[in-house]
Amino acid sequence: MRTAVLVSQVIAALGIFNVWIIRFGKATNWRGGDAKSLKDEFQVYGLPGWSVGVIGFLKLFCATLLLAGIWFPMLSRPAAIGLGVLMVGAVAMHIKVKDPVQRALPALGVLALCVVIALGS
Repeated sequence: MRTAVLVSQVIAALGIFNVWIIRFGKATNWRGGDAKSLKDEFQVYGLPGWSVGVIGFLKLFCATLLLAGIWFPMLSRPAAIGLGVLMVGAVAMHIKVKDPVQRALPALGVLALCVVIALGS
């Protein structure tokens, strides 16, 4: 089980870093509505501009804690729970704008990884 948790931590964290750092300003097939960037996506969801920074900080913070949890396991569960709650919010936003289920798959995948981490830590 420990291996599954560690692999889940790395995959979830790298996925968040990919979205929030590498692909932040790029169009992807997973963006909500017709958004071409992460900022556009938050506008599609009807969220205030400041929420991009707050949510981004929280997701990157939790992802960093997941990686730190490899060496400090007591960080893993709180990080997974925090990131899991944020992923529930991401799925809710896709539902709010009536996106096809496919667009919510990355958030659902990270949520599933967070469940594995939280239950296995």
